Amino acid sequence: MFDLDRWIEIFQTLSKNKLRTALSGFTIAFAILLFTLLFGVGNGLKHTFEKQFAGDSQNSIYIYSGRTTKPFKGFQSGRRIQFRNDDSKFLNEKFEDKIQFFSPNIQRNNVQAIYKGEQNRYTVRGVYPDYQALESSIIEEGRFLSYLDLKKRAKVVAIGKLVEKDLFGQLSGLGKEINLDGISYKVIGVFSDPGGDRDERYIYAPFTTIQGIYKPNDEVDRFGLTFNPKLKVDEAITFSNLLTKLMKERHDVEPRDQGAIRVRNYAEGTKKVQQFMMVLNIIILFIGIGTLIAGIIGISNIMVYIVKERTKELGIRKALGATPKSIIGMIMLESIFVTAVSGYAGLLIGIFTLKALGDSLEKYFIINPSVETYVVVGATIVLVIAGTIAGYIPAKRAASIKPIVALNDE
Repeated sequence: MFDLDRWIEIFQTLSKNKLRTALSGFTIAFAILLFTLLFGVGNGLKHTFEKQFAGDSQNSIYIYSGRTTKPFKGFQSGRRIQFRNDDSKFLNEKFEDKIQFFSPNIQRNNVQAIYKGEQNRYTVRGVYPDYQALESSIIEEGRFLSYLDLKKRAKVVAIGKLVEKDLFGQLSGLGKEINLDGISYKVIGVFSDPGGDRDERYIYAPFTTIQGIYKPNDEVDRFGLTFNPKLKVDEAITFSNLLTKLMKERHDVEPRDQGAIRVRNYAEGTKKVQQFMMVLNIIILFIGIGTLIAGIIGISNIMVYIVKERTKELGIRKALGATPKSIIGMIMLESIFVTAVSGYAGLLIGIFTLKALGDSLEKYFIINPSVETYVVVGATIVLVIAGTIAGYIPAKRAASIKPIVALNDE
């Protein structure tokens, strides 16, 4: 294989048959290019769905209250359902083995925040320390809320990075005092959030502090929790259905009433995404295999044509003493070389194209289109093997022809 004379001979053969070499190379490079682009776009769609679910923990459940839409047990429709602290106790005692993190939530919108000459309006949430896990928030400076803050009803807040940027500019907000609706709070932490800009404009304060100021009757706006990660998707969905049922019973809501108590379970979205991605992967794999098969057929046809075209040449080689083994080896080596170089070229073009188009595809909901190198390398190896087989079969047939027959071939 590393015979210098053999390689010189191969390059001379390729240079004398530029069109044939170009057609062979184009077939292989195009197959790998198409394969790379296809898998890159498929991965871009996967990244889009992953980003949509990045803002919250994937095992999160949120319980909201609303108004009844059906009369029940003597109550008229239109009744407002109000959660209270007793509901927190009920949920934690009833589902202690299934709940991982838990936090009641009080939300105040359009709260005016002031620091010296800077001011803006934000959403303030009163939460438990566990809420950090629900939102997947990442502390960049300082710390998040603690249970000691809840016990003391401390006037402290953790602010998003964009809140810090709005109010403090290039300075750190850590340790400074901000005014929220006329009440002073100390900034104890600054967080980032994978959910993006919107989630980084929230301000979190101790639940007890916000409840004492805005909800003196132990009222709660909603509950957030994460279920035990050991639960399978279907088990998690069954769990949220049971949550809905028991909360409706607790608040005298008609079982079929969809508006009074709503439960949002991220496991349901995860299941749908998993199903969609499975179908997408099957489609991509099917088309990818089809692309490779088309490339293999193209290589095979070209190799058959190449060997047929060189029948006289091979006859002359045999007449001059070339063995069948050396003839087969030469054709196979040529086939492997052309397939490997063309496949690598198709891979590079495909990767470069995906990088060049990356940002422009976001408007089509394709984020960071890319492809794992091992996938395309594997596809290239498949084509190299196919090229080897495609070259071997006609080469073996040609090498078995007697020199006189080959020389008389038209």
